[in-house]
Amino acid sequence: MKAKLYANGKAVFKTTLFFLLFVVFSIGMVSCTKEDNIVADDPYDRIQPSGPKPAWGPTINPQMQTVIETLDGPSPVALYTLTPQQARQQPTAADAVKKVMQKFAIPMPPMNVDTTGKDIAVQDGTIHLRIYTPKTGKSSYPLIVYYHGGGWVIATIDTYDASAQALAEQVDAVVVSVEYRKAPESKFPTAHKDSYAAYKWAVQNAASIKADAAKVATAGESAGGNLAVAVAMMARDSSFAVPKHILSVYPIADYDFNTPSYNQYAEAHPLSKPLMQWFFMYYLSNSSEGSNPLISLVNANLAGLPPATIINAEIDPLESEGGQLAARLDAAKVPVVRQVYTGVTHEFFGMATVVREAKDAQAFAAQRLKQALGN
Repeated sequence: MKAKLYANGKAVFKTTLFFLLFVVFSIGMVSCTKEDNIVADDPYDRIQPSGPKPAWGPTINPQMQTVIETLDGPSPVALYTLTPQQARQQPTAADAVKKVMQKFAIPMPPMNVDTTGKDIAVQDGTIHLRIYTPKTGKSSYPLIVYYHGGGWVIATIDTYDASAQALAEQVDAVVVSVEYRKAPESKFPTAHKDSYAAYKWAVQNAASIKADAAKVATAGESAGGNLAVAVAMMARDSSFAVPKHILSVYPIADYDFNTPSYNQYAEAHPLSKPLMQWFFMYYLSNSSEGSNPLISLVNANLAGLPPATIINAEIDPLESEGGQLAARLDAAKVPVVRQVYTGVTHEFFGMATVVREAKDAQAFAAQRLKQALGN
């Protein structure tokens, strides 16, 4: 009888022990699953558009589409139907990013740079520079001269503040952002001359802004991507110090509106084929200036330029000429690396707070610049 009770008790004990182990294991699995979900939770995934994908961008990702929906609003206004003065008053991509951040409760990252302003003399006038200095406390930093986009007609250093700040913080470099004069008030080649003058000033006055004149790069987006390359060409041709590296983000590099990407993304937003034609109409005095090597970089003498990084967006009329520019640099024996980011449009680079590809592109650009500048 005792043996039977003992056997039954042993069986109950085993059953109880097994049950307890099962409960502990299950709780552990639930806990791990919850932790895994926390780790896997991507804040970008919270950002979702309200409508279907646009016909011009069937591969657009949800975050990029959300920004474009916000920028366009319920009644989109085509900038190319406005005067330059009217177009400058319209909401910008930077405005749209801020609205998306507010809507989806995305906090603004801390600012880890100080900024100061400086006006410098240029031919027939003055231009303004914004200088970004990291808060890391060094006595000297590499120097990046940055040029904003806007087709040489619209936008300002404020519009592209996020990009300049990101480069300063991630490269740990002083960034000089250039407010060159714009068309139609100042036609070609004014923006190019202003940009080169700013580059020369930055190099010659590097010590006064805690920068190292021996570690200089040019960088820019769109029209500014063109200027980043053109300024390096102008320095080479003037026997002035050539930058150590060029970062050219979705550059205007040609005056050809019949490339594959122009045809495929003619109606894309925020940059379309009609808008690019509008920009050229105001910046150039006549169409023959479109063949000038400072405009058509793909037909310029690129020999002797420093190594370059080209970043393009998939859904962009300028994607093809970015590829052509990379091929022409390679043919001129200039080391070049090009990266195309899928699912995004022109203007994505400064949108790291809401578009994952922008964060990746900024990190890639920063890594390339740090390598080139020895930082």
